[in-house]
Amino acid sequence: MKTQIGIDDKNRSGAARILDRVLSDEYVLLVKTKNYHWNVTGPDFDELHKFFDAQYGELSGFTDEVAERIRSLGETPAATLAGFLKTAEVKESPGEKPKASKMVENLLKDHEGIIRRLRADLEACASEYKDMGTSDFLTGLMEKHEKMAWMLRSFLG
Repeated sequence: MKTQIGIDDKNRSGAARILDRVLSDEYVLLVKTKNYHWNVTGPDFDELHKFFDAQYGELSGFTDEVAERIRSLGETPAATLAGFLKTAEVKESPGEKPKASKMVENLLKDHEGIIRRLRADLEACASEYKDMGTSDFLTGLMEKHEKMAWMLRSFLG
């Protein structure tokens, strides 16, 4: 059945493409965070192990919300690992085994990059694609990443 929510097909598709890239970033960051949860070592092990797991849980929820937003626009998320790696701006670091503090720095850098991209994306959804719902959704997602970045920054002192 055709989606008729007051946004033309071209604009819905454009907003969904943005969301697809957002989903890719969220998913790569999710996996990276779980990797750090599994592999953190050192004197802060217990605290960071739990902290990374909590952030992983939040990111898992984000991926679901983004994918469902894509579906609510009448589009289908790419939803493959190959697709995520192809379109994500967050990058993996295969083979690296960073120290705990470097793990925190890496995740902070990733969250801050996502925040900057979301600022541009929410503007594009509002002005270019006339999709205020997706713009609002991305604003909320950006605020969640800002809080996660603050928590990571606090670990670094």
